Amino acid sequence: MATQIIPSPGAVPTEPRFANPLKQVAGFMGQPAVKRSLPLILLIGLIAAAALAWATLRTPPQKVLFGGLGDADKSAVVQALDTASIPNAVDGSGNITVGEDDYHKARMLLAGQDLPKAAPGGYALLDQLPMGVSRAVEGERVKQARETEIARSIQEIDVVAEARVHLATPESTVFVRDQAAPTASVVLKLQPGRVLSDAQTRSIVNLVAASVPGMKPDSVTIVDQMGTLLSNSGGGDGSGEDDRRIAIQRQVEEKVKAQVAQLLTPLVGAGNFTAEVQADINFDETQATRESYEKQGALRAEQGSWTGNQPNAGAPGGIPGALSNQAPAASTLTTPANGGTQPPPNGAAPGGAPADPMKQSDSFTRNYDLGREVSVTRNAPGSIRRLSVAVLLRDPDKGRRTAMEVQQITGLVQAAVGYNPQRQDQVNVISKKFNGAATEAVEAPAWYQAEWVPMVLRNATALVIALLVLLLGVRPIAKALMKKRDDAGGDPAKLAFANPDADPATQGRATAAAGAAQEPGVSIEMLDNARNYDERVGLVRGFTRENPTRAALAVRDMIKTGEAQ
Repeated sequence: MATQIIPSPGAVPTEPRFANPLKQVAGFMGQPAVKRSLPLILLIGLIAAAALAWATLRTPPQKVLFGGLGDADKSAVVQALDTASIPNAVDGSGNITVGEDDYHKARMLLAGQDLPKAAPGGYALLDQLPMGVSRAVEGERVKQARETEIARSIQEIDVVAEARVHLATPESTVFVRDQAAPTASVVLKLQPGRVLSDAQTRSIVNLVAASVPGMKPDSVTIVDQMGTLLSNSGGGDGSGEDDRRIAIQRQVEEKVKAQVAQLLTPLVGAGNFTAEVQADINFDETQATRESYEKQGALRAEQGSWTGNQPNAGAPGGIPGALSNQAPAASTLTTPANGGTQPPPNGAAPGGAPADPMKQSDSFTRNYDLGREVSVTRNAPGSIRRLSVAVLLRDPDKGRRTAMEVQQITGLVQAAVGYNPQRQDQVNVISKKFNGAATEAVEAPAWYQAEWVPMVLRNATALVIALLVLLLGVRPIAKALMKKRDDAGGDPAKLAFANPDADPATQGRATAAAGAAQEPGVSIEMLDNARNYDERVGLVRGFTRENPTRAALAVRDMIKTGEAQ
């Protein structure tokens, strides 16, 4: 038997609990208690919004301090920052961030504590090399370790802030023709306001070249953070030599210009002159060798030998009947035509001395040292071939410089720059009026570029927003609440008028109380004492104009009284 449930006639069908959320929310908001508390809720919301805006704008912009660190390093860095009372945070990517104002302070603090430490570098990479890796991977790790160590060595120079080294080392081969020389590239980030000198650049080049076997200094290229080439790699095009010559010429010109400025500054004042220098430098390198000899020499060494006769050489000997035993013919003396020396007779020694009878023959070798002078002259490049100096003086505000003053200044400039007429040097000094300001003052940073300006702007903006919220949002709501409370609790006439179903006696008492609370401009006595009808009508009109609420209540009471009768 089936049972059918029949709803009672007085039952009202109920809707599901969450059938219409908007209607339920509207019903909830329509409750009297919620309506009364809405201004307070709105006030709290505005205060919370102002506090949130203050906190958001007061917090300085965040800057990434370190990124990609391990958990151990993150913990150590955060602990060090918390100990130093430096606000920090870890963003969603795992990077440690600090405020812009505390960025450099945090970097210096962590650098002093040698943090972070977990990042391996240099030959520490080889300790993490797993077993069984290929030869190519091992070679790349070794090259990476060498690059890191060289970069660390370069960073020891006070001018260099950061350094990166890239080595290109070809694989070794047994074929001599296929062997290639290794090369290196160095990227430097210099300290702000610092410049790497030529000596330091050569030191870095030699350091890198000496760290890699087979690398030559010409194979090292150095570039700074602005992309400027600092090293002059040899390429056979002569660009390095040209740069060197230009640098020498610029140094000479700057030196002469500095001498002129140092001379004229105390004389005519800074900014009252301008000077330009053009130097013609002789880059030709010449070398000369000269040898000269003296006419009279000196005996350095003598070597000789002679043979003499036997002790019995004076006795006749020989083979009888031979021609050799005959005496020689008598010699004749002849006078030489050129006035020379007569040769000695046979058997006589040179110089007229009689010949040694015991000496049969002699042979001598004599070596003489002739005086010789060797002079080598080498003219190094870089000498000044010609110098041109132009100086423009600024005339005084009143009057002009005389020709004698200009001539005296010209003489001083010539003496300062080393004027040489044989080189055809030129020094010209003239005095004219300058067009514009005499000096180009170095503009100081504007006040709005100071470091304290962003912080003051953030705080001022947050304060203005908070004041606007309080004045434009909180204050009107508070005034409305106060007015509503006064109207609801202090005006009995309005309460009586708002409740038409109340007892007429109660409404009358409320009206009387309202009339007693307010001082009316027209009273009952004035109506009774009116002299005529027109005056009484005027008083009623004035009363109605001044008290429209009381007049409406009076009319309504009269209407209800007439209906009751």
